[in-house]
Amino acid sequence: MIESKIKVLRKAAQVSTTQSSDKIWCVIAGNEEMVNNVAYAAISSKERVKILFREHVNLKESYVRKKFDFIMLYGDTHKIRELSLICKENGGSYIKIAPYYVEKEPNLLLLVAPDTSIKKLAGDAEKANIKFSFILEDKTTGFIETDVYLTDRLPQFVRKIVDPLFKMTDVILSTILISVPGEDIEKIKQVANDNKVFVVEFNKILEDE
Repeated sequence: MIESKIKVLRKAAQVSTTQSSDKIWCVIAGNEEMVNNVAYAAISSKERVKILFREHVNLKESYVRKKFDFIMLYGDTHKIRELSLICKENGGSYIKIAPYYVEKEPNLLLLVAPDTSIKKLAGDAEKANIKFSFILEDKTTGFIETDVYLTDRLPQFVRKIVDPLFKMTDVILSTILISVPGEDIEKIKQVANDNKVFVVEFNKILEDE
């Protein structure tokens, strides 16, 4: 069931996300350096694009800390395209959200997390009979940063062996846009919290603009 939803998602993603709009939203996620580059380019073109928010996320799992950044932009379609190219050239993930999706899909939620966490959320939501629809998806082609945060309790000679092993962990980041019926929003937000998935309610972004 999950795989079939992902196939539908990917098919939907092939549809133009701009829909001939002059302005669109864009979410870019990946390592801190890449997002810094995107933010700098956005600030340099502030008359054409604006930064709605930026988050730096640290997720602790067992002995490993997974670190990534994501940023949400709104502005000129052509400038957003330039910024998305910076993202892809540096192994990041992005999704572009056109007014078409805002008008057609109710209660949009943006999810950002390691790919394994997103798949666990989808599985848990299915088991709990929580209704949702995939709209857009993208994954990083480069790996996000990981490090070990509990090895200071270990002897130094053990840390020298363990640190490189954990830091070589390959972690792919996923950025997902889903649509959720109103009655299931709080339920899926709880499932996301349980799986350490970062959630943004897109409707609230619109209210703040």
